[in-house]
Amino acid sequence: MRETPKPFSAGAVFLAVGLLLAATPAARADDQAPPIGEKNPPAPEPSPTAVSSTRLDIYGAAMLDMGYQTKQNDPSWFDVARPVKLPAFQDEFGEDGHFFAGVRQSRFGVKSFTPTSLGELRTTFEFELFGTGVDAGQTTFRLRHAWGELGQIGAGQTWSPYMDIDVFPNSIEYWGPNGMVFFRNVQLRWTPWSQGDSNFMVALERPGASADPGDLAGRIEIQNVKGRFPLPDLSSHYRQAGPWGHVQLAGMLRKMKWDDLLEDQFNLSGSATGWGFNLSSNVKVAKKHVARLQLAYGHGVENYWNDAPVDVGVQSQPGNAITPVTGKALPILGIVAFIDLNWNSKWTSTVGYSMVDIDNSDAQSASAFKRGHYALANLLYYPAPNVFLGPEIQWVKRENFRDGFTSDDVRFQFSAKYNFKLSLGGK
Repeated sequence: MRETPKPFSAGAVFLAVGLLLAATPAARADDQAPPIGEKNPPAPEPSPTAVSSTRLDIYGAAMLDMGYQTKQNDPSWFDVARPVKLPAFQDEFGEDGHFFAGVRQSRFGVKSFTPTSLGELRTTFEFELFGTGVDAGQTTFRLRHAWGELGQIGAGQTWSPYMDIDVFPNSIEYWGPNGMVFFRNVQLRWTPWSQGDSNFMVALERPGASADPGDLAGRIEIQNVKGRFPLPDLSSHYRQAGPWGHVQLAGMLRKMKWDDLLEDQFNLSGSATGWGFNLSSNVKVAKKHVARLQLAYGHGVENYWNDAPVDVGVQSQPGNAITPVTGKALPILGIVAFIDLNWNSKWTSTVGYSMVDIDNSDAQSASAFKRGHYALANLLYYPAPNVFLGPEIQWVKRENFRDGFTSDDVRFQFSAKYNFKLSLGGK
């Protein structure tokens, strides 16, 4: 049954007039007639730089990942192989066996290249769809790079000088080797020397770290201890490259403090110095294959590792009535050994192993993360430029601190990736 039309109201009249006025194009300031006796001012000349000389590279990829996980891990990390996210006790995350699928590795970015009197101004603005932090497990936009560089000075967010992105193998598993130093950080960077792929750089980076209170986590005395970073992290690297590949030596230095805010008989305030080195290399094998290698060690620099736990653990101090426990910058060792095999223009393979080992503090819980293993092998097919697809098998394992528990996982993944790139402008 149709409704009876309502009487036409005054409100409807005002609404109709308002819509008519909104639909009428408003006159711009430069559309108005000049005052009588004055001529139209000449239009400003376009800048000879910027638009005509800037080149924009618009790029990205649509990527599918799907596979089967034979065992279990933290469901917020369902589509990656991370030893730290494996169970710390039997069936922590339910029953074994999970199928997964997603497009979270898909990516979009824009790079610009603008000539100036001081050299080329370069910027990068890049996102992907892999949610982390509060968005862990979600398909959501996540900033990767927001970076600008002119001459020797760069600023924004990009790869830390402490890492070597060229160590990352040609694999399809998103997270990558757990023993690799891998961190995109906010920084101010100076590169006083650069020649081809060889360079030396120093950066002041945004500090950050996490702590494990161990079995004391429920104590109010511990809950009132707050971390503080009085200085930026200082990082640097030197890279020497040649036809054979490259070798890079990087270093990291940082200061961490924690303040006891509870007024009681204890003083749990303290500090620790974090430091580390990272020796990495790419070596060409038989001219067309590439070995990707890394050996890294440090104290209290776990957040720069690709897959490592906390930076500071609780250490007991027997006999000290005022400060019975303190913080220890946890020693960490990371190794990476992969080889990319480029069979021909259509087929590639990658195989390798990585490991993280932590020297735990004595007051950490028995189930704290101690050691993680990571290995994979794949066979990828490139049917056309900018397209590849293929399978990969992955294995990861976790070892606990001192309760004897271990957990592992075997995953089978298939991925297909479609890249695109468009260049605009420039000369």
